[in-house]
Amino acid sequence: MDITFEQVDYTYQANSPFEHKALKDLSFHLPGGSFTAIVGHTGSGKSTLLQHLNGLVRPTSGSVRIGGHTLEPNKKPKQAKELRKQVGIVFQYPEHQLFEETVEKDIAFGPRNFGVPEKEIHKRVEESAEAVGLDLSLLSRSPFELSGGQMRRVAIAGVLAVRPRVLVLDEPTAGLDPRGQREIMDMFHRLHKEQELTTILVTHSMEDALTYADHMLVLDKGEKYMEGPPVEVFQQRQALQKVQLDVPEIFQFLQKVSERFGKTVVYEGEDIDRLAKQLADLAGERE
Repeated sequence: MDITFEQVDYTYQANSPFEHKALKDLSFHLPGGSFTAIVGHTGSGKSTLLQHLNGLVRPTSGSVRIGGHTLEPNKKPKQAKELRKQVGIVFQYPEHQLFEETVEKDIAFGPRNFGVPEKEIHKRVEESAEAVGLDLSLLSRSPFELSGGQMRRVAIAGVLAVRPRVLVLDEPTAGLDPRGQREIMDMFHRLHKEQELTTILVTHSMEDALTYADHMLVLDKGEKYMEGPPVEVFQQRQALQKVQLDVPEIFQFLQKVSERFGKTVVYEGEDIDRLAKQLADLAGERE
């Protein structure tokens, strides 16, 4: 499902003393099936952008297109419920939104709310639980008896059970240890491929943006600051530092190698074996 923003402005509390323009002339296009990382410091407009994706807010000016749905100023979106069915959002700490007495009921809540037949709901619950790595024996248990990691997976399964075509991830690894972060992001990347989703990841982790995304959007003060493949964006370290962002550790390491050997080493997405060979050759030349 394609997503297009065309000259989007969004102003909070317009025509009041508290007026604040959160998005300014924002334009970009994300093709269906892409995996996009959105980065930017606090106040850059990331959260406001996300709220446009399922119609929680409408642009003050400009337009937003998500598949066949269009959001414009002063126009109530047609089929708003269908739009929200197509766009699944995993917020920070999604486990805080669990409330049903069993895991099965919690996962089933979304599909049931959208009028999915009961027979189909049961099938979706099992498929979604398996997709996020939950044993089906847990379906009859209270979600509040589970570990924090399992609770998060229950909440994610509830989003997937609605069968969205766009998956929005708002800092989905917040509060997890490094191993848990990697497992959750690997899971999302696998689901992105298997279900052919359009995935949008809002993150402060430059490593995750490099590892999982094929496209990157950098916001600053509500405006598009940079855009492109992550490898190309991260090659512009000085530009990123101007907006209080830095590059992944691999870029920092290669910059030190370049300074040490007096020869520029550029990371272009090579796998670790090819990169190691390149560095070994460089060390051999130095000897």
